Amino acid sequence: MALIPLADRVVVQTKEVETKTAGGLIIPDNSKEKPLEGIIIAVGRGTKDIEMELTVGVRVLFSKYAGTEVTYEGNDYLIMRQSDIMAIL
Repeated sequence: MALIPLADRVVVQTKEVETKTAGGLIIPDNSKEKPLEGIIIAVGRGTKDIEMELTVGVRVLFSKYAGTEVTYEGNDYLIMRQSDIMAIL
């Protein structure tokens, strides 16, 4: 992958949002929740003050408004600081 984050940032590929409910109803685009879970696909090197604790391939949870949405080679990613990650799954 050529998308390499700098400093203490990570690139997260978000989990796909459900398009149907358990009962089979289709959820319209404007009512879908932003995904809160994803897999880290690239990590920065950290800084002299902040050691990078996350690794590639880890499944994580993050806050609803964390990160910056980026489209790269037709795929959607989030770039966020390591401190925006709330938990490792």
